[in-house]
Amino acid sequence: MSEKKLIGSQVKQLLSGVSDHGRTHLLEVETDLAQTALLLGEAIEKLGVSFMAMHEAVLNEQQEIDVLINEGNVPPESIEKIREIQKVIGQHVNAAVTSLQFQDLTSQLISRTIQRCEGLREVLNLLGAENIQSTNEDVNENIEQILLNAIARLEKQSNDLQAVLRKAVHQKHLDSGDIELF
Repeated sequence: MSEKKLIGSQVKQLLSGVSDHGRTHLLEVETDLAQTALLLGEAIEKLGVSFMAMHEAVLNEQQEIDVLINEGNVPPESIEKIREIQKVIGQHVNAAVTSLQFQDLTSQLISRTIQRCEGLREVLNLLGAENIQSTNEDVNENIEQILLNAIARLEKQSNDLQAVLRKAVHQKHLDSGDIELF
């Protein structure tokens, strides 16, 4: 076998191997991301229910304290302290519930990551041996042109993917009023 035929065969085998292994790993990444999104959604739903139940319990407690205050069973110096504690508890519960907004942000990021995986899988498909539409002799004789065509297809696919995913999630903090999704 001539050196040119050997190189052409090895390049074709390399591209096919990269394509096959890449697709396999991407499938695992996508599966893990989908499971992460599912678990995240369930956890956030449970946290939300728990925070709202805590908030309701705290409101009920505050109502009972108000009854005691109104009946005059609480020393006047304690009333101000109780009111301040009630405010602080309310602020913490509200902050915790507001922080749950990260589910939407992380869901968007996971979705974008899955789209990138799908795009990368398409790129890897271009490298697969089944997409080199030439006979072995053509591959061996025109390896340089085949590689240039593959590079051009890869660049086009990458640019197409980048155009679809241009919008970014810019959230850096979960503080209220700091969301900049697009």
